[in-house]
Amino acid sequence: MPQPPRPRFGIMTAPQQVHYDDILRVWREADAIPEIEHAWLFDHLMPIAGDPGGTAHEGWTLLSALAAHTRRLRLGVLVTSNRFRPPAMLAKIAATVDIVSGGRLDFGIGAGSRPGHPLARREYDAHGLPFHDAAHAVGSLDEACTVIRRLWTEAEPFDFDGNYIRLTGAFCNPKPVQRNPHPPLLIGGRASSTLRVVAAHADLWNIPGGDIEDVVGRSALLDRYCSEIGRDPASITRSIHLPVSYDRPATTRDAIGEAADAGFRHIVLGLPTPYPAGVARWVTDELITPSA
Repeated sequence: MPQPPRPRFGIMTAPQQVHYDDILRVWREADAIPEIEHAWLFDHLMPIAGDPGGTAHEGWTLLSALAAHTRRLRLGVLVTSNRFRPPAMLAKIAATVDIVSGGRLDFGIGAGSRPGHPLARREYDAHGLPFHDAAHAVGSLDEACTVIRRLWTEAEPFDFDGNYIRLTGAFCNPKPVQRNPHPPLLIGGRASSTLRVVAAHADLWNIPGGDIEDVVGRSALLDRYCSEIGRDPASITRSIHLPVSYDRPATTRDAIGEAADAGFRHIVLGLPTPYPAGVARWVTDELITPSA
């Protein structure tokens, strides 16, 4: 029997409680290590861990800067909150980052933070952003994916009159560098309603690790939703975010092995701060190479 493809490994540097220079150092190091194929930020406007008054860099602005300082890594935001920016504006931002990076963007998006997370919910009140219920969040995510795809691929301005999004004369120029037909679309989430959006739109699906049985069950549910709409489930790459333990690398290696055995071929290793010197090389030698 043919061997399954090896996982594609990447890192995530959550841009909270950390300085820009530290993130840049890690990304530059990772950019020189072929075993690390992708790198990610997250999308929060305030810290969701540690000191509530600590630093939190805006994800897309930071991503553009890191794109200009790297040459090889694929890169993205894991995942963009669809609640933070109008989707037509987000399409424009993402197209710009794809251009800055020379066509290396993986476009990550999700419904946004759950209202039950107080440190995430405060972001909306503090920035004057509306916080709608889950049904609105998922419905608007579905329409946003449609609008963003159209903005990236259609040559002529168009109108869009949805339940959540209304546009008149919408267009995006310049287009992203990636035109096959557009940057890959990664959707993150585990709720069943979000998985239906994944089945309809995503090239990759990401889920946080932790409970591997739940992860496997959600992947099977996605398979079912794909089949219901006539889509091949194998056309959606399965992606998982796994936290890294510097003190217990064997625990992280075990989690990588479980994820790979479950069919996850896109693995994002979340690096806790502070980042040790040479952390990208450490990740490669301790976690990626032994898992190959």
